[in-house]
Amino acid sequence: MPKKKPTVRQAFTHARPGQAGFTLIELMIATVLAAIVTLGMSIILADSQRGWHTMYNRIYSDVVTDGYSARRVFDNVLRKASGEKYFLDGAGGWIEVYYFADANSIFVDRYARFFADGNKQLNVEYGRLNPTETLAIQTICGNVSSCIFKATGRSAQMILTLDNGTQSATVVSSSYMHNW
Repeated sequence: MPKKKPTVRQAFTHARPGQAGFTLIELMIATVLAAIVTLGMSIILADSQRGWHTMYNRIYSDVVTDGYSARRVFDNVLRKASGEKYFLDGAGGWIEVYYFADANSIFVDRYARFFADGNKQLNVEYGRLNPTETLAIQTICGNVSSCIFKATGRSAQMILTLDNGTQSATVVSSSYMHNW
């Protein structure tokens, strides 16, 4: 007996025996699950990108780089300064140290004075001692909200607080005056 040919409606609604395939419901469920997984991964990636961007801004912000620059200049100047003589403001607003112009000098002949000005900047004034003459004033950093200098014996300390309105940092730098 010959097989009966299925109608068009039967061909689309019933799977033929021995033929594998997906139903429309299975495809819809798979699509929804794939969309949920993709959405979840997108949220995780966006959140990690936001976190990375925030951390990058914290590390390389002007407050952090200014603090690093101020600490580096303060340490470099004080390490070559003479520990015998320095002047410190009574309130800790500035410190003045003396140093040798070069390694072959026998007399202390230069000075460096660290101070914060009214423009929220930390400056260092370099000068000659005899005759007293200012050679240069260098702005080390901006965004200074407070700067206090302390000294004990042959060591000096700078407590610098920087604030740019969105981020603040306090830098504490201590240096030992090596030269006699």
